[in-house]
Amino acid sequence: MTLESWLLFCATELALSLTPGIAVTLVLGTALESGAAAGVRASLGILAANALYFALSATGVGALLAASPRVFGFVKWAGALYLVVLGGQAILAAIAARRAGALPSAASASPAGSPFARGFVLQAANPKALLFFIAILPQFIDPSAGVARQIGILAASSIAIELAVLSAYAGVAGRARQLARDARWSLALELLSGALLVFAGAGLAALRA
Repeated sequence: MTLESWLLFCATELALSLTPGIAVTLVLGTALESGAAAGVRASLGILAANALYFALSATGVGALLAASPRVFGFVKWAGALYLVVLGGQAILAAIAARRAGALPSAASASPAGSPFARGFVLQAANPKALLFFIAILPQFIDPSAGVARQIGILAASSIAIELAVLSAYAGVAGRARQLARDARWSLALELLSGALLVFAGAGLAALRA
């Protein structure tokens, strides 16, 4: 892998990371719901799934999964349902708190499932992520050199770039959450965070491998 190939990969990764998608939607929703730190933890879950895909790409298992549409389709729909349920729980908790005239508590408003788990499930069930590692990643690898070493370099570069971008999104959303001090805005943000989770799940379900 030449320096030019590496730089092109980094530019491609940066462009893809900056483009709003279901991963960004999940990070924003989580940060609005529970703060910037939770958004960063969701980002780490997404990156953990990416690390898994890098490993699968290195061993060739990724191609095998792509050739099994039924199995991967089940994984995708299970992940989508998980996110929709989480978002629905957050929306119902916010509505209940509004009817009671109180702010949603951390226990009642936050749906089950850690931010890390949400991020991991979303990305692991994302067929577009799998296709990236099968169809795009090989374009930047020189098969005549050490493949494992090259994948390691690209993995480290990808994780660093995505962590920076997703953390920035989480920081912005977390700041917006801190500024919303009165009950009306707080409840609105709880509803928005739940809606974003539902949207992420629906977006995942709509993706075609």
